Amino acid sequence: MSIFNLKRRMRNRWRRWRRAVWTFMAVGLLFGLASLGMPLSEQLKELLSDDGPVAKETLAGIQEWTKENAEGVSREDFKNELTRSRQVRIVHTGTVYVCGSEDKIVGIMKPDEIIALMKAHPGWEGRIDPKGEVWLEEHVAELSAACKEKGYIGLDSNGTLSLFEGKPEKEKVMRTFFQIDIKSMESALPKEIVNQLHNGIRVQDLEEYNSVISTFSDYALDPEDGKSKH
Repeated sequence: MSIFNLKRRMRNRWRRWRRAVWTFMAVGLLFGLASLGMPLSEQLKELLSDDGPVAKETLAGIQEWTKENAEGVSREDFKNELTRSRQVRIVHTGTVYVCGSEDKIVGIMKPDEIIALMKAHPGWEGRIDPKGEVWLEEHVAELSAACKEKGYIGLDSNGTLSLFEGKPEKEKVMRTFFQIDIKSMESALPKEIVNQLHNGIRVQDLEEYNSVISTFSDYALDPEDGKSKH
């Protein structure tokens, strides 16, 4: 039995169905709000926080993404800073994914050239790093090509559900999610599924990525009291 067959078998459980639907809707909504620079409402934060580890992971990721943009400057302030300094800069362009990123160096450009490049790509956000180099980035709700090619979800040495580059045994952690109640999970799930997790579950698209996280979120330890829902 694969992890995805297990997911389908359990899909008619109301709580999981409600959380999965809400999570996917929330991802789209939150990325939309973040891209417009709009803050999350307290009501939305509360709904996410109360809906389990998957929603918390979504919220944490979006808040981190929003914070990165907030720590930079608005598009207009960014342009004004470029114009004010009148400094030529090394320019990078890139795409930041839910998992992974891709970037390249465009070259050395003048402020008006950088601004013209941004105008040609309205979805890009600009920032200046500590070295004075410019990064023009687009945030995409998808997995990078590297994650699709090498991404595995498994457990690290501390029992934390994590995304690895390659098999978990190589210990190349790309990001972490939440700590698993191992005993609870092993008593509730078929041994085959547990073994799949320990060996690493291959994820090749965002649907598989979210499905695996959702499946094992039922066995997440609450960081406040150290207990799982089971």
